[in-house]
Amino acid sequence: MTDKIDKKPTGIAAEDRAKLMESLRSGRRSARQRRPDAKTDALPTPKRKAYDFRELPQVKQLQMQRAAADMMGIENPFFRPHDGLAAGTSEIDGKTVDNFASYNYLGLNGHPEINAAAAEAVSKFGTSVSASRIVAGERPPHAELERDLARWHGVESSIVMVSGHATNVTTIGHLMGKGDLILTDSLVHNSIAEGARLSGATRINFPHDDLGALETLLAENRHKFANVLIIVEGLYSMDGDFPDLKRVVRLKQSYDCWMMVDEAHSIGVLGKTGRGIAEHYGVDPQEVELWMGTLSKTFSSCGGYIAGSKVLCDYLKVTAPGFVFSVGLSPALTAAAIASLKVMEREPGRVTKLQENGKLFLTLAKEAGLDTGPSAGYSVIPVIVGDSVRAAMLSNNVLARGVNALPIIFPAVAEKSARLRFFMTSEHTAEQIERAVRITAEELAKLSGEGTAVDKLIRVTR
Repeated sequence: MTDKIDKKPTGIAAEDRAKLMESLRSGRRSARQRRPDAKTDALPTPKRKAYDFRELPQVKQLQMQRAAADMMGIENPFFRPHDGLAAGTSEIDGKTVDNFASYNYLGLNGHPEINAAAAEAVSKFGTSVSASRIVAGERPPHAELERDLARWHGVESSIVMVSGHATNVTTIGHLMGKGDLILTDSLVHNSIAEGARLSGATRINFPHDDLGALETLLAENRHKFANVLIIVEGLYSMDGDFPDLKRVVRLKQSYDCWMMVDEAHSIGVLGKTGRGIAEHYGVDPQEVELWMGTLSKTFSSCGGYIAGSKVLCDYLKVTAPGFVFSVGLSPALTAAAIASLKVMEREPGRVTKLQENGKLFLTLAKEAGLDTGPSAGYSVIPVIVGDSVRAAMLSNNVLARGVNALPIIFPAVAEKSARLRFFMTSEHTAEQIERAVRITAEELAKLSGEGTAVDKLIRVTR
């Protein structure tokens, strides 16, 4: 006896099936009715060919600021091209100047050995790896650099990415999420803030370097969140100071948190051999979950990295969007960073000289009555002048006398904290430092007698 096969769908009553089919047909009819008829439905008359971004309020504000500067005769101090290598000196508009505006901290950018390594890498691998590393962009120097960075930091592993900013954004944005908490010093870099925003986690700032406030926030909030990440910098890029790492580590351990230290400006700068803030304080690097660094400063390259446990770095290599979906670091930049590490290890005297130069500048600046804020006198020393216009004018005036130092103005810092920022290098001489401090003090004194920016604007509009 042959069984009859019922070809009708099972599991749904005939009446319900009929209603479902009618609903589907109605939906299709409705979609067709909503679809515009290209022949009969006329499109609105175009208002413009393309949007004019001069209509954006923020662009209008920028243009007003530029117009005010022009009225006061203030030349734009930004985007000035350098005609060659920027080290202790540089060439601007055909003139040699003492350069305090580049973070070539150990003078390795332009080093013959590093240039040769980059050129050899280009000869062998070309100018690009032409793919993300997870697909076809992996080259032997990538793994070599990651091993060297991990060894330099004293941890198990590292992962190198093509941008320092993107390293923070993708790592923080990927590891943290809704239901987590990120506690950041109020002066952390924009890339950290953007990563926190991307993550969807709750973010709370604590006042700059106020670890008592951090402890209070932990006591009040730790129990409300799944994971908590504390982020500080190894050396703050605007003020040139750094946190008490031992105390931050104790806090994160006591409250069972993760910790991230951004060493963009402290690696190669702090510590006897330049291994950063952990070496400076004698802290075991493996007590910190994430060490972040950039390759564009002491490593005379470009890019960023995370150093930490092998488990963490292996996880990021297959899941972090900024790594997985980005091209691998170029051969030349990878080779330059490897060579820089070798020179740093072989010549620790560069770190010593940088630290001596920083202390000399800080001492002379204080003696001259300049406001250097909380700077510890290493690689970053501000001269705070109090308003953005005066900072821009001071930058232009010292450049006219052969000193290149750039202004940091609102909104990068608070208006009352506008400043010139001086970057130290191991290549500066004592004579350059003495000259820079003297010229800065003299030009600032001249500006102080001219009144505020508002006073100057009123005078030029009369």
